[in-house]
Amino acid sequence: METEQFQQVRRFNRVVTGRIGVLSDNYLGSGRPLGEARLLFEIGRDGANVRDLRERLSLDSGYLSRLLRSLERQGLATSQRASGDARVRRVALTPKGRKEWNALDRRSQDLAVSLLAPLGERQRERLLAAMEEVERLMRASSVTIEPVDPGSVDARRCIEAYFRELEERFEAGFDPARSTSADPGELVPPAGLFIIARLDGQPVGCGALKVNGRRVGEIKRMWVAPSARGMGIAQRLLEALEKHAVEIGLDVLQLDTNRSLNEARALYARNGYAEIPPYNTNPYAHHWYEKRGLKRQNSPESKRIGGRP
Repeated sequence: METEQFQQVRRFNRVVTGRIGVLSDNYLGSGRPLGEARLLFEIGRDGANVRDLRERLSLDSGYLSRLLRSLERQGLATSQRASGDARVRRVALTPKGRKEWNALDRRSQDLAVSLLAPLGERQRERLLAAMEEVERLMRASSVTIEPVDPGSVDARRCIEAYFRELEERFEAGFDPARSTSADPGELVPPAGLFIIARLDGQPVGCGALKVNGRRVGEIKRMWVAPSARGMGIAQRLLEALEKHAVEIGLDVLQLDTNRSLNEARALYARNGYAEIPPYNTNPYAHHWYEKRGLKRQNSPESKRIGGRP
């Protein structure tokens, strides 16, 4: 990345933080800094679990605890163990806290009006479109991808959602028992790999690599939640699987897909996967793809010459 790119990010941060008034200890006239005000707002009228607040706000446990204690000392919030699960701590607003929440909501609305009102109609449209794009890309940059046990709760959640979508989209429905195998035992090292994409701590996508031979692997279980599409997550999942394939010595990747999955076919085509004759008897497959020369394409030399970074 270029120096000017870093400088643009820093200029943007300075303008935004100054314009929306987060530099003082009196955010929106609440008499408290942004951290406390934001936490109060996120707890909301219905309350929230501490774990969810930590993930949603990307706060470490110690700092979140200090903020919560401050709200409790001010009589704005209370916390207790959740009924039915002593491991879960739940926070709720007091009557005083709900009154403060309503005031913050009104002031936040007034701030939004103050940002938009001075602009002409076309300027407002441009600003709102830019905000939408920045929000989308900022959320995309917060997505994390990591290997997990394919038998874990989050992995099973992703795979079940993936199967439900295939059932809805395939012309004849989908029965995983009839498809080619990708059992959990086949998706753990050294036999393979299962990875998950997370957004705000929640699983929003998955992908897997199954090793079929000494130099051949197969891409399986590629899925992104509808709510997280358009963020480039599928591309990152595919790149992560390719990187792992190279690291374990594979030079060829294959995959099959159904004709109804147009987005998947476009993803593979733009990443250098070429259509090949069928290499399996998957009854749900209409297209088979292969990518050769993974080691060469992922070498430092090819990247310097102009390969994908």
